[in-house]
Amino acid sequence: MDQPRQNIIISKTEHFADRITKMYRYLSEKRQGDKDMLKQIVRSGTSVGANVSESQFAQSKADFLTKMTIALKEANETRYWLKRLYAFGSLSESEFKSIVNDNEEIINILTTITRTTRENLKK
Repeated sequence: MDQPRQNIIISKTEHFADRITKMYRYLSEKRQGDKDMLKQIVRSGTSVGANVSESQFAQSKADFLTKMTIALKEANETRYWLKRLYAFGSLSESEFKSIVNDNEEIINILTTITRTTRENLKK
């Protein structure tokens, strides 16, 4: 029996949410980073995967597009907060590059998904 195909955006956003949560815990324990900024990044960073997961049970293609667009917006917001944490010295250059690369990959995938879905809805 064949294994079910892994949905790449779901697995990447789940892994990303785990990384964001671990980063939040680490920086909170070390008291590195503004508390409010850390709360914002954990909200936006975990919201990406939550919206992608929710999109899997969308009621229509338009609903799917809406949820994926929200996920894309949340990923973009997360990029903003990652840049702020790096600018304030809460993340080292290697830590920042590692997690922001994951974030950029997710943004690129979500951009492709939303663009393709939008084009398919016009047909």
